Amino acid sequence: MNESQRTDPQSPDYQSKSWWLESLPETITPNPNLTGKDTADVVVIGGGYTGLSVGYHLKQLNPGMDVRVIESDVCGYGASGRNGGFSMTLFGLTKGITKFRFNDEKARAAHGYMEAAVDYLHDVITQNNIDCDYERSGYLLVGTSPAQVRRVEHDFKIIERWGTTGIERWDRARLAEEFQTDFYKLGWFEPRCGIIQPAKLARGMKALAESQGVVIYENSPVTDFFNQGKDGFRVKTETGEIQSEYLVFATNAYSILFPQLKPVQRPIFTYIVMSEPLTDAQMASIGWQCRAGVEDARDLIHYYRLTKDNRIVMGGGDVAFTYGNDLSIDLNNKIFAHLERHVTEVFPQLKGIRFTHRWGGPVSVTVDMAPVIGYLGDDQKAIFSLGCIGHGVSLTTYNGRTIAEMITGRESERTDMFFVGRKTLPWPPDLITYGAAHAIRGFMKLEDRLYYK
Repeated sequence: MNESQRTDPQSPDYQSKSWWLESLPETITPNPNLTGKDTADVVVIGGGYTGLSVGYHLKQLNPGMDVRVIESDVCGYGASGRNGGFSMTLFGLTKGITKFRFNDEKARAAHGYMEAAVDYLHDVITQNNIDCDYERSGYLLVGTSPAQVRRVEHDFKIIERWGTTGIERWDRARLAEEFQTDFYKLGWFEPRCGIIQPAKLARGMKALAESQGVVIYENSPVTDFFNQGKDGFRVKTETGEIQSEYLVFATNAYSILFPQLKPVQRPIFTYIVMSEPLTDAQMASIGWQCRAGVEDARDLIHYYRLTKDNRIVMGGGDVAFTYGNDLSIDLNNKIFAHLERHVTEVFPQLKGIRFTHRWGGPVSVTVDMAPVIGYLGDDQKAIFSLGCIGHGVSLTTYNGRTIAEMITGRESERTDMFFVGRKTLPWPPDLITYGAAHAIRGFMKLEDRLYYK
């Protein structure tokens, strides 16, 4: 957030959550909240990319279906309005980790799913004319140290064995030519990927879902839900309740607020800083003409990209955890300061650049660091989608299509994926999780200092 928003009592709360939300072309007028008692065929809890995509695709597959989306604040308030804006093919963490956890065949299938997800999001945006500052500028994974180079090389060996195409190797000379720096040693470039303005995409997806007849309630926090067996599900909010045959949890990190889902995932907070717009001279000094989104290959990655008006968005570098159900640590001055320093570490020619915005938010993490589409209960009518691990822009949109197919009984290559209906290892109780998470974070920070810096 910026200083004026921190002190202006008239600013809508959502605007303080990110520059993406603050800079929307129009102030959001929230939809009416849920009141009274009602019924529907499908109720979706969560108005981010996942929930809006589920609603849109259900109406595409079955226009007569009564679909309601219930959002606790405004659509795009959570990760969908705060993330880095990368449409990318990463499933969980590295391909090596996915291969180790599941096996080579499933890791390859996951990469194929994510390639399809990136291409599908491109189609959704372009075919529906969603104004979200979309640029198909590519994704660049860079190694900036010998250990990072080895990590990138490892993934190159995996995709070469798979016979995967569409990924380019950028050597040090090619990287120096593009970025006018010797900071990068090896690059993995995927032209199919892109960058977006996340909050604009969320609001555009909301308009798209509503154009198909999806009913969306905002400012309607869910207080409880009940499985009534053959009578379906009853969902309660502060001002109303609704009954449905199917229930979808599109709540990602906020799933911690539901005791039934808390063991499946936990929130980890990641942070972002944003610079003032670069001048023409500053842009010329750093190159970056491809405008690709960039990540490094550390344990605690840095991710960064340009905005439409040439601000640098820099995120990652470290994470934070909360205890219990606390979701209030959107700000972390220590991590913000680290990120601002890293901008000039990568681009020393930008020394003295001013930073105008800082924000953070939670991402959903499973124990095995991989996404899951799962079921609550044996009747397979309560479905959840969790564990994006911070790489969910294209994944969540595509998962929405997958979930819509599951509900309407359509089998596809998506519904047959190994992570649909998979059993996940549960997170242990809060005290153990909190201690273990800090121990793992400490090890990753040490490893980054010793090897990956």
